Amino acid sequence: MTLLVRGDSLAKGMSDYLVQELEYLPNVHVRFSTEVVDGQGDGALREITLLDRRSGTTETVPAQSVFVLIGARPNTGWLAELVALDRHGFVLTGPELEQAGWSVEERPPLHFETSLPGVFAAGDVRAGSIKRVASAVGEGAVALEFIREYLESPGLVQTADHHHPPRPHA
Repeated sequence: MTLLVRGDSLAKGMSDYLVQELEYLPNVHVRFSTEVVDGQGDGALREITLLDRRSGTTETVPAQSVFVLIGARPNTGWLAELVALDRHGFVLTGPELEQAGWSVEERPPLHFETSLPGVFAAGDVRAGSIKRVASAVGEGAVALEFIREYLESPGLVQTADHHHPPRPHA
């Protein structure tokens, strides 16, 4: 297995105990300053193209799967006009919306529901999540139940204004 790290160190963004564990695993090769820039395949992933950030060169290597760890900072700037975010950029959901002072019109949001009715968030991108893989998987499974509830209950479906999230109370 190969672990690609965009930066030049694991220690900058990972717990020390995890860095030490990776150093002792004989089947894990770590490549620093490297990122995936493309993927190819015919119905399934067959190879990926890697960029060496230091030299600027690319290399295509065989691959059957890719797992992406996005880190602790959410990449949610593109969502800011659609759903309510906290001051760190994490998506506010459920009761967090009311606690943050966001106006909740006709009904309180379902758990994991964003400020845009019918849009749900789970896992690391959600404010208040535990930021662990197992928790994210569990949240995703639970969110599915709330999505099902939303879709099956005609009284919950609302027309949303897709350009403006609810504004905080004054």
